[in-house]
Amino acid sequence: MNQSVILNPCAPSGAGLQQPWKSIDTLQGKVVAVIDNSKPNFNHLAAELEQLLVKRYGVAKVIHHRKRAASIPAADSIYEQIEAECDLVITGSGD
Repeated sequence: MNQSVILNPCAPSGAGLQQPWKSIDTLQGKVVAVIDNSKPNFNHLAAELEQLLVKRYGVAKVIHHRKRAASIPAADSIYEQIEAECDLVITGSGD
């Protein structure tokens, strides 16, 4: 059974950083999630990034999620879907 790790982007409150993620060897056939924080213009970047990932790197699918606002965390159901279906997550901000 594969295990997924979801990282909290908050700065750690202690010394001794660890690397809890695994790198992937290729993007070919992978499913990528994009979490948009709702700031202006990130959706344009995400759309172009999706095309690049699919055409140039063979990504099988890109799943988009848009948060209600930059200051509000994504819903738990979004993280659950990402854990179940995705190999890689890209989060972004615009302006």
